[in-house]
Amino acid sequence: MTHKQKIVVAITGASGSIYAKVLLDKLKAMPEQIESVGIVMSKNAKTVWETELGNDSYKDYPFSYFEKHNFNAPFASGSANYGSMLVAPCSMGTLGRIAAGISDDLVTRAADVILKERRKLILMVRETPYNLIHIRNMETITLARGIICPCTPSFYSLPTSMEALAATVVDRALDLAGLATNTYRWGSTMI
Repeated sequence: MTHKQKIVVAITGASGSIYAKVLLDKLKAMPEQIESVGIVMSKNAKTVWETELGNDSYKDYPFSYFEKHNFNAPFASGSANYGSMLVAPCSMGTLGRIAAGISDDLVTRAADVILKERRKLILMVRETPYNLIHIRNMETITLARGIICPCTPSFYSLPTSMEALAATVVDRALDLAGLATNTYRWGSTMI
């Protein structure tokens, strides 16, 4: 029997809502591995989701939603024992605030908690190109034991849809969080 995880998902206003959607779809399909999912979604993230995906289906997931400034959310404290936090997509502004230790909202506070508790912080950064400030902030996060998982899809599984392409990144992030995924592996025959 696998230990069920409590997961925090933060969705920022960076372009790439498809990554958040695919992540939530996959987490929803893993009830045997997930104890709970807490979601923080910025106002800009909702606007970007509606613009890029043409719907407001982020409202339809069976997870617990928390307002961006609700510091009473369980994962605002290490005692709640959330094992992983995925920020999908992660804007460079969010990355910079996390790297600087600025806990001015629930996203950055939760990331700070995850780092201080030595749990898994996975930032699915979505920007191109990077400037030197971005790179230095990524270095700071990496030195603090966070994981930078750029939203850079792979193509060797021959994805045939936008969702399948986004899943090449999301599956890597789920692997990094310690969740078992049924995904294409290099050298395997599954497509």
